Parts: sequence; C-alpha cells; structure tokens
Amino acid sequence: MISKEKAIRISKLLSMALRHKPGELGIQLDANGWTDVPVLLERLKKCGKPVSFETLKHVVDTNEKKRFAFNENFSLIRASQGHSVAIELDYAPQEPPAALYHGTAVGFVTSILASGLEKRSRHHVHLSADMATAVTVGKRHGKPVVFAIPARAMHEAGFVFFMSANGVWLTDHVPAVYLKRLS
Repeated sequence: MISKEKAIRISKLLSMALRHKPGELGIQLDANGWTDVPVLLERLKKCGKPVSFETLKHVVDTNEKKRFAFNENFSLIRASQGHSVAIELDYAPQEPPAALYHGTAVGFVTSILASGLEKRSRHHVHLSADMATAVTVGKRHGKPVVFAIPARAMHEAGFVFFMSANGVWLTDHVPAVYLKRLS
C-alpha cells in the first residue's frame, strides 16, 4: 500500500500530534486522549501532509509497536501510551509478571542508578515484558543497557502497574533498589 519509509514518517507525525503537541496540527485531545479521525485527516491535509483514511488505518494496523488505536467504529484515534500532555488512559491496575525490563542508553545509567526510573514529563515509566524489546528501546539513544525489575515484588510492596493497549507495562516510579543491570 505505502512504503515503509512513508509509514514511519506518518507514524512519527501521529506520535507528535497524539502524544505531545496536538496543537501543532490544530487538533484537540479529549480527556482520554482521543481525537476525531475526520478532523485529524482534514488538519493533516491543511498542513500539507494529506493522508487518506485507508493509509491512516494501514499505519495503525502495521505499526510494530501498536502505538495507536481506533475506537470500535474508527471515528476516533489515540496514542496507546507515552503522552506528555495531560490525559487519562483509563487503564485498570494489573498484576505484573515476575520480571519486567527497561531499556535505556549507557549515558543515562548513572542518573537512573541514583534516582531510579522516573516518569519525568510522561505519564508513566515504560517497561517491557521481554528483554529483546528492552534492548531495541535502549538502542534508540545509543549503546543499550537493560535493567531487570522484580515487578511482582514491587506490586506486592504496593506499587501499581498498568498494561497499555499495545502491551507496554506502565508504573509511576521504579526506585533504584529494584533495578538490576543486565547489560
């Protein structure tokens, strides 16, 4: 349908608009992060980046990380997680697996070991269910480093975990005492 490169460009544009800067496209997100699909498509067209509904659906359906989701009748779209704007995703707390993983770059290790994993400008800390995904995430910013987190033990200690629609585990903070560097 479209090239992989074009799908990536559209995905990055959607990430910017649906996670961080909806105003740059002139769209508004509701309290749960949803925006109207026809309005989004019209704003993209007005910004000189026209996308058809079929192309948008293709990008959502084929995105490896499942970053975006439609509602049941395809009239609304939102990012699955990773927002820096104030929204409420309405995820129910869940019991995590025994271990989760966090991938980062070597340049961030000292800060992480000092203060733990912090959500900073995002809504949650993002954790992976498998080490391979954590390595891929860590490679985005340089040489990857992976931390293992005893998520079940944290949960039993009172920490709350959620799982996003695309399988990313979320929590508010992982204190340094719970981090074990694997690589």
